[in-house]
Amino acid sequence: MTTDALSDLLKTVRLTGAAFFDVVACAPWCAEQPTREQVLPKVLPGAEHLVSYHAITEGECYAYLIDGEPMRLRAGEIVVFTRGDAHVLSSAPGLRAQPVTQADFDAVTSGPLPFFRDVGSPGAPTVRMVCGFLACDARPFNPLLDALPPVIKATPPPEGQSSWLRDFIPLAVAETAAKRAGSEGVLAKLSELMFIEVVRRYIAALPEQQSGWLAGLRDPQVGKALSLLHGDPAKPWTIEELAHAVALSRSVLAERFTALVGMPPMHYLARWRMQVASGMLSAGHANIATIAAETGYGSEAAFSRAFKKVVGLPPSAWRTRAGRPVVLPPAANDGREGERDAALLGYID
Repeated sequence: MTTDALSDLLKTVRLTGAAFFDVVACAPWCAEQPTREQVLPKVLPGAEHLVSYHAITEGECYAYLIDGEPMRLRAGEIVVFTRGDAHVLSSAPGLRAQPVTQADFDAVTSGPLPFFRDVGSPGAPTVRMVCGFLACDARPFNPLLDALPPVIKATPPPEGQSSWLRDFIPLAVAETAAKRAGSEGVLAKLSELMFIEVVRRYIAALPEQQSGWLAGLRDPQVGKALSLLHGDPAKPWTIEELAHAVALSRSVLAERFTALVGMPPMHYLARWRMQVASGMLSAGHANIATIAAETGYGSEAAFSRAFKKVVGLPPSAWRTRAGRPVVLPPAANDGREGERDAALLGYID
């Protein structure tokens, strides 16, 4: 059985839309992103990884990482900070604002969604935007996070071409204005759809020589191999069987898969099984013996040894860790060794 590996990963790492902001600003103005530590406990308690985005609905502004290159944003464009890094939004490049305190962030997020923020000098707004956060699991294995650049600027396609990027802004604006029952859930799902479309367009724009997990998805044989592994992680796969299923020789598949994804197929399978298992452990609905069987291990003892080797904790400790950070041991190194994305910024036009 094959599956859509990207959709499967997003489901398994629990991609979730969270807080949503309706922002108006009048030049001159400048605002800085609150820290992950301020945002995550407030908007999605227990989440591990933060993604923030800004969709410009009217006017234009600049966005940039702290000490990064300013990026001009016009109406209809979206910028996604895939790692939740500290960044600035402003009416002109080079401006800095006072860091957001916890009290400031608590005050802004004290009311019902969508939160409203008015920034800058008094007067008619020069820019309007909808902003928000998404969160997902980062541990023990989320290859998407390493495959994406820290910042992606996405521009919708020309008029006449339907796209979630084009549809997202008017839908989000209408939903924030209406404030109907269920708006919080609608806005969260819209954010998730927008993020998926941004990732799909980023994949489509990757250069041919690009490596990484997303480049692997785009490759016909490696992408099929990833789909097969995601579709049935409990199956006792061998490299020979996987190669036969994608119509390649064993050596060619191993070489191509490793070159693109950054690790051999069976190493990837072991890591993915642990991600699936960690989600089941966190959910708390299955015992360890059941989880072992559903992730391809013949015994609870074999599963526990494999889990500790990859994750750095035994399954029982992961289940009760209560969100404490886990430092992966050297054995859990994903083997990418310099295969990280070389570009700081990814532009999609």
